[in-house]
Amino acid sequence: MVTAIETDKLIKRYGAVTAVDGLTLRVEQGEIYAFLGLNGAGKTTTIRMLLGMVKPTAGQVRVLGASLPTGDRQLWNAVGYLVETPHAYPELTVRENLEVMRRLRPGVEPAAVSRVIDRLGLAAYADRRTGTLSLGNQQRLGLAKALLHTPPLLILDEPANGLDPAGIVEIRHLLLDLARQEGVTVFMSSHILGEVARLADRIGIIHQGQLLQELDVAELERNRRRRLIVRAHDGRVALAVLLNAGFAASLTADGAIELTDNAAIERPDEVATQLVLAGHPPTRLAVEQEDLEPYFLRLVGLDRAGPDV
Repeated sequence: MVTAIETDKLIKRYGAVTAVDGLTLRVEQGEIYAFLGLNGAGKTTTIRMLLGMVKPTAGQVRVLGASLPTGDRQLWNAVGYLVETPHAYPELTVRENLEVMRRLRPGVEPAAVSRVIDRLGLAAYADRRTGTLSLGNQQRLGLAKALLHTPPLLILDEPANGLDPAGIVEIRHLLLDLARQEGVTVFMSSHILGEVARLADRIGIIHQGQLLQELDVAELERNRRRRLIVRAHDGRVALAVLLNAGFAASLTADGAIELTDNAAIERPDEVATQLVLAGHPPTRLAVEQEDLEPYFLRLVGLDRAGPDV
């Protein structure tokens, strides 16, 4: 089976700045791969190299089995893409913009325009000039252009940009349907960890041009820290009870007791028993999992940053 996207030690430098630094990744056909990173991490530069828009300083890129750069136009007929801000002719309507794109795609039937307008929820705006569209609907139009020729590979840079919460959910379901029902491969960049965790099969986390971690959603859940939070009427006395019982415990800033050892997290009933026997029963006892955003910031080394960063 042909791998959809493959890079080997990919590097891109702009003068003294290294935007992408030794990136090696592999995206299998039919999967949704989320490329996650902060703004400026190297996501868009990587996507531009995948599309042949930017020449790598070093390293190799293969898309649908073809090495880049390539003069094979058939390769680009099999790829749909959206990079950064979607572009359109502002004086033309949504339908006219899509018709222009259709004519640039040999073999795409005229009916494809109406079909993709309906699929992207653009029917109410089909005859409006694109210069009057909201950012969210411009983004929908950009996605419609990417899907117009029903490509087996989609490369999308921040596809949820500008969309309201309902629009984000719609695009999520659309991409899931494309992957699960039609076998389309989706490579998408994002800085929204919560959204990609709902969508992606695998996640690659890039920071300062380097791939820090590559994992599936199950691994992501396992890697997020867990803790047991306990509250009692007298937190300091309850803390002393638990420390004497051998638990690794500490007081949080708001007076709760935090336990991070696996024994406490897996058996919170034993923690409760110790406190009850000591005459200090817990008023609250709950296992909490690290939110996705703190996990990401911890991974990229920003969890200790101050509030103004």
